[in-house]
Amino acid sequence: MTGILTTTILSFILYVVLAGIIIAKNNKSKVVTSKIAGIVFVVLFIIGGIMNYFILLPITVPNMVISNIAIAGAGIFLVFGMTSTKLQKKAKGTYEAVLGLIIILAVLAVPTIIVLGILTLDDTYESIEKKDVEEAKPLDEDSTPIAVSPEVARNKIQKSMGVVPNTQFYDLGKLQVQKIDGQVKFVAPLEFTGFWKYFRGKETEGFFTISATNINAQPEFIDSNMKYTNSSYLNHNVQRTIYGAFPNYIPSGEAQIEVDEDGKPWYVQTLYQPIGITNKPDMQNLQVAIVDPVTSEVSKYKTDEAPEFVDGSVSSDVATDENEYFGKYVHGWLNSLFGKKDVKIPNESGTESSVTPIFDEQGDMYYFTDMASPRENIDSALGYTLINARTGALTYYNGKKNNGIMDSKGAKEIVNKQYPEKNWTGSMPILYNIDGNPTWVVNVLDPNGLFKQYAYIKAGDADFVVFGETARETLEAYRLQLAQDPSNVEASDESAFETIRGEVNRVLVTTTQKTGQVIQFLLKDDQTIYTVNAGKEPLALFLQAGDNVKLKANIRDNGTGIVDTIEIDQLSK
Repeated sequence: MTGILTTTILSFILYVVLAGIIIAKNNKSKVVTSKIAGIVFVVLFIIGGIMNYFILLPITVPNMVISNIAIAGAGIFLVFGMTSTKLQKKAKGTYEAVLGLIIILAVLAVPTIIVLGILTLDDTYESIEKKDVEEAKPLDEDSTPIAVSPEVARNKIQKSMGVVPNTQFYDLGKLQVQKIDGQVKFVAPLEFTGFWKYFRGKETEGFFTISATNINAQPEFIDSNMKYTNSSYLNHNVQRTIYGAFPNYIPSGEAQIEVDEDGKPWYVQTLYQPIGITNKPDMQNLQVAIVDPVTSEVSKYKTDEAPEFVDGSVSSDVATDENEYFGKYVHGWLNSLFGKKDVKIPNESGTESSVTPIFDEQGDMYYFTDMASPRENIDSALGYTLINARTGALTYYNGKKNNGIMDSKGAKEIVNKQYPEKNWTGSMPILYNIDGNPTWVVNVLDPNGLFKQYAYIKAGDADFVVFGETARETLEAYRLQLAQDPSNVEASDESAFETIRGEVNRVLVTTTQKTGQVIQFLLKDDQTIYTVNAGKEPLALFLQAGDNVKLKANIRDNGTGIVDTIEIDQLSK
């Protein structure tokens, strides 16, 4: 309540000053004017307090300037209307002068705030901790899990709502990805469906979790009553709790659930203070508020100093804004409109506010977004960004060594066109490194949001697509296609290869229009099926049983090996 009271008081400064001037000038009706000005003040103060209670207006210079002008204008106009019949000509002139002053202030203040906001765009861009990397290194399949799409997770949880007591009171809140006990999971709190459900229920019953990496996983309901939530009303609303503690901070997005090591849920909200006298964010000073949903106790930390259980102290909304500032205002506001030199537009294919959360091999969460050209009808990715979900640091992989790869919208369109009769669509495209090839991995969903397939799409070749029921099955089929593709000159890192010697036992040569000639063979006392493309190793066409070979191959755990080089002793003599 302190924040709401402070905001309301600050919003009345101009009215009090101008009302005092009018009272001082109106000699004969000073007492009457004072009473009317006082009544108007009380009425507007109550109305303003109620409005601030629901709007939760942060205490910033632009907000206070606009609210002062609005309240002063309304207040002086009411005072004038209630005293006009008792005024002298001189007093009326004072009213007219004051109202004119308010109009002038409004005309000057609003454009000034807009102009200052535009001039501050450069400062916000500079406040981003950023790094530009020339080699667009796609994400490593072995270190980054393929996440289940939020649509699939939400659909499964909705079907499990029957386990919740008084389920008619609730709906699912925002899904948040985080690591719990070393596993990447979606967390979805229960939220009230309306005021009367809140009035009857008082507390929500808990939250759901479901694996974000296992498509066959089922949701688990965790019983944990929460009194302070996003959907609670009056003083039990989480946003109001945070505002009451930190009214001079601007919240970003909606507070989200994060679960600590003991299984206790907390509401987490990213906050920032603006640069100068604008509302533009200072990305170097991001804060996070953490609220106990049982007691309403609230604490504030720098985002990188938040408790370890908080994976996303920088919200997806902040990450989306950061991408926007980074991509559009690299050379300032004018350039973003006219020249557009080096301007990059973030695609909106993400799962949370246009970004997609992922985890690296150290367990740190990042937000992934690919960047496209501002020119229309171009579906080529310029590069992509990864934003650290605790520090806000942005790394831009500029794609200069992977020119010509499609963007996430292009990858989704390929999936959308594959099954037009079923109306299946692509969801949550993420760029991976599959044996040195930038590859889009896309979830394929039916119209009800149910998972149907995975699609692996070679980012540099729209015709190179492999579909499969499971991630492992699709990955291996895709790798086999890569090995058989004569146009594929990429390969795995050197460390992924094994050197193998042996005698050939069986040989099979197949020919297709797409892959050309592919040789598969077995070695004696070795059950691995080796595959080599004749486009890479032409002499392999003459391979036969009994030949002694030395080869370098990437051995898969499914009993196959992709051959990179092969030497045939009988042909080298």
